[in-house]
Amino acid sequence: MRGKRMKVLQMLGIAVIALLAWPRLAGAQHLAPIPGREAAGTQPEARLNPAGADSPWTPLTNQPNFLADGAANPILLTDGTVLVQDAGFPDWWRLTPDQNGSYVNGTWTQVASLPPGYSPLYHSSAVLPDGRLIVEGGEYNFLTPAWTAMGAIYDPLADAWTSVAPPTFFGGFGPFPQTIGDAQSVVLANGTYMQADCCTKQEALLDPKTLTWTATGTGKFDIHDEEGWTLLPNTQVLTVDAYVGQYNPTGMNSELYKPASGKWHSAGSTAVQLWDSAANCGGLNAASFEVGPAVLRPDGTVFYTGANRCGAGHTAIYNSNTGTWTAGPDFPHRLDIADGPASLLPSGNVLVDTSRGIFNRPTSFFEFDGTKLNPVAGPPNAPHDSSYYGNMLILPTGQILFTDFSNDIEIYTSTGTYNPAWAPRLRSAPATVSPGGSYVISGYLFNGLSQGAAYGDDVQAATNYPLVRITNRTTGHVFYSRTHDHSSMAVAFGGLVSTHFDVPADQELGISDLVVVANGIPSKSVAVNVQ
Repeated sequence: MRGKRMKVLQMLGIAVIALLAWPRLAGAQHLAPIPGREAAGTQPEARLNPAGADSPWTPLTNQPNFLADGAANPILLTDGTVLVQDAGFPDWWRLTPDQNGSYVNGTWTQVASLPPGYSPLYHSSAVLPDGRLIVEGGEYNFLTPAWTAMGAIYDPLADAWTSVAPPTFFGGFGPFPQTIGDAQSVVLANGTYMQADCCTKQEALLDPKTLTWTATGTGKFDIHDEEGWTLLPNTQVLTVDAYVGQYNPTGMNSELYKPASGKWHSAGSTAVQLWDSAANCGGLNAASFEVGPAVLRPDGTVFYTGANRCGAGHTAIYNSNTGTWTAGPDFPHRLDIADGPASLLPSGNVLVDTSRGIFNRPTSFFEFDGTKLNPVAGPPNAPHDSSYYGNMLILPTGQILFTDFSNDIEIYTSTGTYNPAWAPRLRSAPATVSPGGSYVISGYLFNGLSQGAAYGDDVQAATNYPLVRITNRTTGHVFYSRTHDHSSMAVAFGGLVSTHFDVPADQELGISDLVVVANGIPSKSVAVNVQ
């Protein structure tokens, strides 16, 4: 496969030369330039949805101005706090909501830094059922092109990272003996973490106790580079092929991974092409091979977005109930998503971040309502951003936290609300709890109806796990209990799910209201006496 050259760009004044010519590598991302600096030829006034006085975007009151290079992808821990990496550096910071549960007014504290030698950008990430965070691979290490196979797990109780050795059976490409790189990952319905190798057809399953790997995933059509994974209600994993190393200018194949067999099977044609082959404007020599994000909606359909150097990006709808694809609406004005974020909203709409062509600026935002793409206002940095700068995360409030490699983190508050049938339902909960105590709670839809947020391939930020929120009736103060060891990680699962929750030591005493939150949607509250 041909090499992929990358432009010489700057990231906050640090010149990073990334002239790449490694075999089989395609669609490599650019490092983000200094936020606020215009790209040549970019016309901010062309943005479809400028923010106004009634903007749905709210900046954090306490912005992370201590970050050297701006905020990378955010991760929601099971205690309701958000971890954010200083982009391309080993430092991580925690955003804690205020006593009223507001993330806009939240405060920051630094947590432990990654193990020595490991500082990834564009990597795999997931919160495990035991509440730990795993980070694997990276397209860059210390802002240097690396396709590293390093990895680490963060334990929030110990505030410490543990290095994870890569699967010994993963092959490599070019000068790299093992490659995970900018790969995709997923926590399967049974709670097992599955990791792709970016540049081969290999995947592996992690034993979280021994930190050892088992091979899985035979029968993959093409290598994983630039593809994303979406967990379906039937426990299978959907991907759209990007044809890296197997260039077919009109290819439209999709695949399903079946955990029961550990094999991949075709999921049929996507009806429209979702990966950028540049078939009509340069072909192989111009193709980026990029694909946009995919989000499972409450009705069981997956909204899949596409990239296109030659014109408007296509979208497609996969019906997980029937196993069929139909074409969705094209993005207007030659917009597309070459990498880039999308997120489910409580209403069932999908918020998407687009830009024109491949890695261009500015960005324009839309909400997909199941039929149409409706323009919505963008955040303040939209005139200076490309879609791939962005990352989204569903907060327990139902709001979307958005980062873009800057020190301006914004929160999107959508209109509309959820269908009560989508909310978690409690079956059993303790009537009395004590600060510092650990308890078990059970119910239905504890993992929500979707993973929530998605990206083109790497930087996963799924939130399909239950959070426990206890609000004191007298003071109105909000506390999150750390959840862990969920009995299932299946989305849209109709069966009974249980989880453990640890009441924080500073939980206020007295009669309180307890809810379980999944994908930003709360259950009906039950009374609990904290004593």
